[in-house]
Amino acid sequence: MRSLLGSGPIDLASAATMSNLFWLTDAQMARLQPFFPKSHGKPRVDDRRVLSGIIFINRNGLRWCDAPKEYGPPKTLYNRWKRWSDKGVFARMMVGLAAEAAVPKTVMIDATYLKAHRTATSLRSKKGGQATRGAV
Repeated sequence: MRSLLGSGPIDLASAATMSNLFWLTDAQMARLQPFFPKSHGKPRVDDRRVLSGIIFINRNGLRWCDAPKEYGPPKTLYNRWKRWSDKGVFARMMVGLAAEAAVPKTVMIDATYLKAHRTATSLRSKKGGQATRGAV
């Protein structure tokens, strides 16, 4: 098996136990592969490593510079994310993966499930006075 880190063979099980890092599986990579742009010229850095890093960053709300070193240089992660975002690669991935779903689903959201902003209130204030319930 090809190394996740690009420096010799390791298996996914041992990679998962190294830390709480996220790694795409072979099955996930196979589903995403058709959406990758063709490589021209110099070969790309390992797609699994970079995409796993991008997902890890987005899942955890980290800055690019805070990416774990196992994913490679943060600049590489950012550059791939920026280039592929601008080209619409990630959007095509989402549309393609959604189209593969066996059963189309409709999601209906009731207003009781929506979280209102803390300043959203039904109380209105009178000019120069305090807020009172039901005032118009």
